[in-house]
Amino acid sequence: MVLLLTEGQMSDHRGAALMLSSLPRAKELLGDKGYDSNRFREALVERGIAPCIPSSKSRKVPLPYDKALYRQRHRIENMFGRLKDWRRIAMRYDRCAHTFMSAICLAATVLFWINER
Repeated sequence: MVLLLTEGQMSDHRGAALMLSSLPRAKELLGDKGYDSNRFREALVERGIAPCIPSSKSRKVPLPYDKALYRQRHRIENMFGRLKDWRRIAMRYDRCAHTFMSAICLAATVLFWINER
């Protein structure tokens, strides 16, 4: 598993393109409109991954996607919502990326442990 922490100004599809080579085998990739770019979609298809990404508003002709599968994305959003319950993470108190990533890992571990009980 590879984790990548990028600056807040970087677009989603550029950050995802950096991790493309380390993606595990998958049939589909769920992403929000921030991941909608032709280059990223083509790279996914080359790897045999079907993109389930709604088109951004700037597309003149919207691309089709599996709406039933996309609805499952709420689980991912719920996980980020739980992480942001931790004030340190939501407000990004840590200036150092290493310390911030450590806080995220600690919070994720505690949340996983709490849910397993």
